[in-house]
Amino acid sequence: MRFEFFPLRFEFTARESLFFPPGKAANILRGALGAIFKRIACVPECADAPTCEMRHSCPYATVFSPAADEGPSGLADSPRPFVFRARHLDGLTIQPGQPFHFDLNVFTLDPTVLRYFVLTFAALAREGLGPRRGKADLQCVRQIALGDLPEQVLFEGFTQMMAGSVEPAALNLTPADLTPQKIRVEFLTPMELKHEHRVTDRPEFPILFSRIRDRISTLRRLYGGGPLDIDFQGSGVRAAAVRMTRCEVRRVEADRRSSRTGQSHSIGGFVGIAEYEGDLAEFLPYIEAGRWTGVGRQSVWGKGEISVTVT
Repeated sequence: MRFEFFPLRFEFTARESLFFPPGKAANILRGALGAIFKRIACVPECADAPTCEMRHSCPYATVFSPAADEGPSGLADSPRPFVFRARHLDGLTIQPGQPFHFDLNVFTLDPTVLRYFVLTFAALAREGLGPRRGKADLQCVRQIALGDLPEQVLFEGFTQMMAGSVEPAALNLTPADLTPQKIRVEFLTPMELKHEHRVTDRPEFPILFSRIRDRISTLRRLYGGGPLDIDFQGSGVRAAAVRMTRCEVRRVEADRRSSRTGQSHSIGGFVGIAEYEGDLAEFLPYIEAGRWTGVGRQSVWGKGEISVTVT
């Protein structure tokens, strides 16, 4: 069983000074993305018509207005088919002539959508990024090497991207023969996990695993090869046997302001580390996949990024 997606890196050169406020780089990129993507990719007849049959062929509707989700509990809203990885830009000022980049993991397997992401970020960079609206030039888009799939340049300079030739990366979700008994998970960006319709302040292993498993299954069902064919209830019971042996997390606060409504919304959560011990063979492939998918609420904004280390 596999999870397929496109791990992309967008590389730019600044034409003017750009500033990314602390903790808000992904928020800035996500906030500006929708309007320009809609302008470039939207089929006008279907953008605001939920029952229009054309929505199924509209790239904007696919990315920003996916069909209502009827998946596992904890995913009340349909997850968008992408997440940002831009925390290295937090608090940075990029001077004219300097290079910078961010990563975008795309979960829809429709290669046409990739082309619109490239066109959108090229236009966004030309129009200006960040609170100072500093302009930049998109230089290159490459697919990050992962597993047996080598790095691949999708766009460079004025070269057109060959959408039909792009092969997605694949993560193997099958249990490994040799699996460590102890792991450390670092919560790199604010994390909010829901359990029994409430946000929890501790990443107990069965909650963490279940939210990653459910997210992967829903992303596969909406955008990829179909839902996971596994025993959901049984896997949750077995995950409860894995113990959390260390937990050092703290709450961080952050907010974002909606350009559409003018309202502010919290994008805070906990960061830190947790260590787990037990029979991890069934679960480790999912936890490692969570590095790419993110986990928890508001993952599309860059929240819920994790890393995994064998201890």
